[in-house]
Amino acid sequence: MTLEFRVQHDVAIDATQSPVPPARTGLRGLLDRLAARRAAAQARRTVARLHELDDLGHLLSEARVVIEGGWIQHAWFAYVDDRGRVRKASSAATLDVQGRPLVGACLVGAVVYAAGGPHAVHSQRVQRALDLVWHALASDEGQPVLWCPAPDIRMGRVRDLTSWNDAPDRSGREVASLLLTAERVSVQESERVRADAVARSGA
Repeated sequence: MTLEFRVQHDVAIDATQSPVPPARTGLRGLLDRLAARRAAAQARRTVARLHELDDLGHLLSEARVVIEGGWIQHAWFAYVDDRGRVRKASSAATLDVQGRPLVGACLVGAVVYAAGGPHAVHSQRVQRALDLVWHALASDEGQPVLWCPAPDIRMGRVRDLTSWNDAPDRSGREVASLLLTAERVSVQESERVRADAVARSGA
């Protein structure tokens, strides 16, 4: 159904546009142009950040599907080899999984697999997704995420996630639940980015 908005002929419409202030010249004009460029660059960064967080949320959702399909401990992946046997691969042997049917993954392995497989293990996409998962595990929900830790800290966080996954009383349901919490963290971060952008614009 198409809705039409009709204006009665006897209604006066002011089509006059708001006056545009003339561009300033000299130093003030230069400062105006620099401020406009900074604002445009900030707007582009905000859009890129929101796109990244949306992508990370989808990645974590896909990782949760991997866990729900098969969860393991004490290895990153479980796969079917060329002879039809189920084999496990540690972090040092992740490339053995490439191109073979996956039957299970640990928490970190599921994130890696959802990002495209073993070749993506060192990608920024995987690292930032793991930042969200670690935050979901170790921080109060609603707190800002601390991105880009030092390499040794990030490696320590991966060990934290691996140890948590391999705890004797852990269950696949708990691992899937943690990934769902990490998805919510990505949404909360998006809301924070939008709120910051509004605050900067003075709207």
